[in-house]
Amino acid sequence: MIPGGEILSLGVLLAAFGAFALAVQSLSIRYGTITSDSSDALVVVLVVNVLALVPAAFLLGSPIQDLTLRSLGAFTAAGLLGTMVGRAMHFEGIKRIGSSRAEPIKASQPLHASLIAVVVLGEVVTGGHLVSMVAIVLGIAIITYEHGRSDAGDGGAGYAGLAFPFAAAFFYGIEPTFAKLGFAEGAAVLTGLTVKTVSAGVGFLVYLWWTQGLPDLREVERRELPWLVGAGLANTLFLLGYYGALELEPVSLVVPLVQSSPLVVIFLSILFVSDNLERITPRLVIGALVAVAGAIGVTLLS
Repeated sequence: MIPGGEILSLGVLLAAFGAFALAVQSLSIRYGTITSDSSDALVVVLVVNVLALVPAAFLLGSPIQDLTLRSLGAFTAAGLLGTMVGRAMHFEGIKRIGSSRAEPIKASQPLHASLIAVVVLGEVVTGGHLVSMVAIVLGIAIITYEHGRSDAGDGGAGYAGLAFPFAAAFFYGIEPTFAKLGFAEGAAVLTGLTVKTVSAGVGFLVYLWWTQGLPDLREVERRELPWLVGAGLANTLFLLGYYGALELEPVSLVVPLVQSSPLVVIFLSILFVSDNLERITPRLVIGALVAVAGAIGVTLLS
């Protein structure tokens, strides 16, 4: 819990930075998957993660010496559940219904993360947390209604497209508890990110090889590849901010603050994204505001 005079602690600032980077990633994925598959996007982002994080981990620390069997298992689980499954659902949701809708729905992650943290880590959820979580659910309900009302023009996915960001929220909600378990063993941030990213990359490539064959990134539309690489760089910055915050602050504080990213997504969409990709309506803005207010409320009232 952060005392009132330390609201702008390093952990909170890192989480806020992560939220901005996450918003940039989401919009980059939207532009990078107009014709490309979400699986191609995930492969590109994972490759960028590995190329950036693995060398940094060995140059700035000793990741092998940092690891214990328990931390290795915890970060591997975080990679497979959050980075692989959660991110796959997230990217597919962005492709189907747009980042301005997928991001606020994914903001229900604090519901899962906080409850799991209470059960597994013994963290405390206050009355303020509960009120804020109700706001998150209300905001998501508004967005769901608005998406159905607009007949889901983005990709013709209908209500089925909403299942992907909901699934992403669930798996993303599981991830930070495993990360905290890994940090409790004394592992450094870059060590955790390296194990998480490599395990997710290997797991996803094995899955693709088993089901449909390995992707050929040379077939990705040339105009979309730079957006996917940019998404990978933004995601790497997000991970550094996010995991750095998790190392310093409780899950029930960091995760909700990161979920302020939908506001950044909507703001950037209004300024830069064409209407055929992101249709910003008043109800959508209201829903996002309510959901994000709940997410931030979890932070300020903790």
